[in-house]
Amino acid sequence: MSREPDGLAELLPQWHRLRDAEAGEPLRALLAVIAEQVDLVRDGVEQQYEDWFVETAADWVLPYLGDLVGYRPLPGYERVLATGLRDGGRPDASRRRLAEALAPRRDVAATVGYRRRKGTLALLEEFSESVAGWPARAVELSRLVSHQQPVKLLKGDGDTGGADERRLARGRLADLRDGSALDLAGGPFSTVARSADVRRADSRRRQGGYTPAGVGLFVWRLKPYSVTRAPAYCIDRARSLFTFSILGNDTPLVTRPEPEPSASHIAALDNVPAYIRRRQLADRLADYYGPGKSFAIWRDGDEEPVPPSDLVVADLSDWRYRPKRGQVAVDPVLGRIAFGSRSAPRQGVWVTYHYASADDTGGGEYPRDDQETPPDAEIYRVGPGCTYQRIMDAYGQWKNDRRAGRCGPDGIIEITHSGAYQEQLDFDLDPGDRLQVRAAEGTRPVIRLLDWYSNRPDALNIRVPEECDGSGDAPRIVLDGLLIAGRGLNVTGPVGTVVLRHCTLVPGWSLEPECDPRSPDEPSLVLERTTACVQIERSILGTIEVMGDEVNTDPLALHIRDSLLDATGHDRPALSAPDCRHAHAVLYAHRTTVIGEVHAHAVQMGENSIFTGRMHVARRGIGCLRFSYVPPGSRTPRRHRCQPDLVGPGEAWRVRPHFGGERYGTPVYGQLAAGCADEIRRGAEDGAEMGAFHDLYQPQREDSLRARLAEYAPAGTDAGVVYVT
Repeated sequence: MSREPDGLAELLPQWHRLRDAEAGEPLRALLAVIAEQVDLVRDGVEQQYEDWFVETAADWVLPYLGDLVGYRPLPGYERVLATGLRDGGRPDASRRRLAEALAPRRDVAATVGYRRRKGTLALLEEFSESVAGWPARAVELSRLVSHQQPVKLLKGDGDTGGADERRLARGRLADLRDGSALDLAGGPFSTVARSADVRRADSRRRQGGYTPAGVGLFVWRLKPYSVTRAPAYCIDRARSLFTFSILGNDTPLVTRPEPEPSASHIAALDNVPAYIRRRQLADRLADYYGPGKSFAIWRDGDEEPVPPSDLVVADLSDWRYRPKRGQVAVDPVLGRIAFGSRSAPRQGVWVTYHYASADDTGGGEYPRDDQETPPDAEIYRVGPGCTYQRIMDAYGQWKNDRRAGRCGPDGIIEITHSGAYQEQLDFDLDPGDRLQVRAAEGTRPVIRLLDWYSNRPDALNIRVPEECDGSGDAPRIVLDGLLIAGRGLNVTGPVGTVVLRHCTLVPGWSLEPECDPRSPDEPSLVLERTTACVQIERSILGTIEVMGDEVNTDPLALHIRDSLLDATGHDRPALSAPDCRHAHAVLYAHRTTVIGEVHAHAVQMGENSIFTGRMHVARRGIGCLRFSYVPPGSRTPRRHRCQPDLVGPGEAWRVRPHFGGERYGTPVYGQLAAGCADEIRRGAEDGAEMGAFHDLYQPQREDSLRARLAEYAPAGTDAGVVYVT
C-alpha cells in the first residue's frame, strides 16, 4: 500500500530540486503530502475493483455481495463491523474472527452452488465445515427407525418390489454377533435399528430425531492436535508399561482426519477427528497405525515403527492385561502401551499420536503466527542434528557471545523437535538482555524439572542481580510454545518483562493417571521481589504467587489474555501471596478463565472472563469488571453487566459456570458444558462465551449453522445439530 513519498519530487528537473534544497525543501514536503493523498485515492480505486469479487472484497462488502444472491447474514453483522472499526477503518483480529463466524466468506461465495444441491446430505456436511469450521456427518435418522412389517411381505408367494425389500431390511433386530456395529450403536456411525423417539432433532432441551422425518447433523467441535516422535512415559520399574502422554496421564487417541475424496462423499470414520475405539482399531489396525496415520510406536531407537503384526488391541484398565512375549498391547481409549515383561524396551519408547482439544491454547505443535524474530537476533538451535543438545549449552554460548561482543542483545534459543529436556534451567540476565526460548514451528518440546538438588528448590529460575536495578535497560525474556512439568517458574530481581506465550505450566506440577494434580497446592509461577511486568498469552498455568515489598515498591502488572489460570480447585488461591494474603500485583484479565480465588492488590481490568472462586481486592476504587462472572460474596471494583448481578438472588445458582472438564489433560478441559446457562455461554460483550475460549465464537457458529440447516435441509424433514464433542 505504501509507496515512495519522494516519487513526485524525483520527477522534477534537477534545477528545481537544487533551488528547493537551498530554501529548506518546502516543495519536496508539499509533494510528499500530495503523493500520500494520491496513494490513498489509488488504493481506494484498487479496493473498489477488488470489492467486485467475494474472494478479495472487504469484510463490510460481504453482506452486500451476499444480498445479490439472496444470502442472509445473521442479525448484528453490520453492527459488529461498525463498532469494531479501529486503526484506520480495519477491525481488530478478534472482531474479524467474529465477522467470519457471522458471515463466512466461503459461505457467501458458495451460495449459488449450495442452492443447486439443496436437500442432499453431502451439502449439509460441506456447509458445516464452511460456515462453522466443524467437521460433520449427516445422517438420515429415519432410516434407523425400526418398522413393524406387514405379514404379506413374509408369505413368499410373490415377487416383492424393491421398495418392499428395503422396508423389510429396515425392520430388523440387532445382530448380537456383529460386535463392530454394536460398538457404534447410538452414535453418528450407527447402523443398528432402534425404536422411534418422538422428540424433535432440533430440540434445545433433549434431542431425539429418530422419527420418520428425522435428520441429524453430527458435528465435532474438538480439534485434533498432533504430537510427533515424542518420548512416551514409563510408569514402572520393569520398563514395560507406558503412556502416550509424557505427563503419565491417560489421554484418548483421536483419528487423524483424511480429506474426503469428493464433494458428494458422506463422511466416514476416517474423515472426522473421532475417538479411536478398541474394537474399531482391532478391525482396521492398518487404517490407524503407521507413519503418517493416527498413531505410531517406535522402540529402542529403531528407524522403523513396531510392526503391525506385533500389535494387539486390549483393555489396559488397571494394567491387568499382560501381552505375550514379542507382543505390544495398545489401548486407544486410555492411551496406554504394554510390552511383554521379557521383551520390554531397554533404550526407550517414542510415539506419534493425536489428541483432542478445544483451541490453540498452551504448548502444542499448532502454528503460532505471533512469533517475534528481531532482524539482528542470533539464533541458537537445540535438538537432534543441531549444534547444541541441551538448552543450557545454547544459553551459555549466547552469554559468551554477548560478553565478547559477537552478537547483539537479542538472543533466540530455538528447540527443533518435540522431545523431552531434563535439565536444571537457570537464566541469569544482565541489563539490556532480550532472550527468547521458543519451540520451532510444528514442535512441542517438554521441559521436565526434576529433583536435582536436595537443599534448594528446583524451579526454572529467571534471575537478575539486585545491584543491576536502575542500571541500563531492564532485561526481557520470552517463553514461547513450551510445556513445563515437574516444577514451576521462579522470577527474581529487577526483570523488565516476562512473556509466556502459547505455554503450559502444568497445574499441580504433574498429573496422576486420571489427570488429578499430584501437587495441587504448589504454584506454577512465583514472582519473588521482582518488578517484572508479566504478560501471559494463550497459555495454561497453575497458581501465581507474588512475594514483594508492599511498602517500598509499586505493585507489579500482571496481564493475562486468552488463557486458563487453574488453581486445581475453586477454593484454592489462583493469585495470591503466601498464606492467602493479597498479592502485590495489579491484574489485567482479558478473555480468561480463572479456576480458583483471586486475592490481589487491585484488578484494573477484567473483561469477558470467568472467575470461579471468590475475588477479594484491596483497592476497590480503581479498575473495572465488565461482562464477566464473579461469585457472590466477592469484593471487587465496580462492575458493569456482570453475572450473577443481572439475575435475581434466587437464580445465582443457575448462572454458575459449568465446564465439560476441570482437569488439565482431559479433552474438554476448560470448555463450557452444553448445559451451561446462556448468560455465560453468550454473556460476553459481543455475544460470545465468557472465558478463555471466547474467540472461538461458538454461539455465533451454532446460530449460523442452525440457520443454514433450516434453509438447506431436505424438504419436510426435522433436522438438528448434534454435538459429538
